[in-house]
Amino acid sequence: MSRPEQNNKLRAADKIPAALDPMKKENFNPADAKLGALLRESRTSPALPPRFQENVWRRIEDAEASVKSGETITWLEAIVSLMLRPRFAYATVAALMLGGIVLGTYNGAHSARHDAEARYVASVAPNSLR
Repeated sequence: MSRPEQNNKLRAADKIPAALDPMKKENFNPADAKLGALLRESRTSPALPPRFQENVWRRIEDAEASVKSGETITWLEAIVSLMLRPRFAYATVAALMLGGIVLGTYNGAHSARHDAEARYVASVAPNSLR
């Protein structure tokens, strides 16, 4: 497409009637006070259930009471509960994967060394292993 044809198409796009343009750009003012008041009035906030705040505090007290009660938590349970929290879960998975990679690498190197030693002994003294 040549340059004059592109210019003609762009000029034609500028002549689109305002009825087809969904937003009037010349009257758009984000700091419009009437619009802001209308938007604030249109927001609905759902009503809280009856005795909501009292139930929240009761649940908090129940949770604290179960921790303070005579239940003894072993160190293993404490570590597991810490690792299962969402913020520590990714770190736990990463640490376990890193540990698996390190142990797998060590085991593979040990196996390869053992196989190399066996091949060397078999090449030096082939009848000694039989």
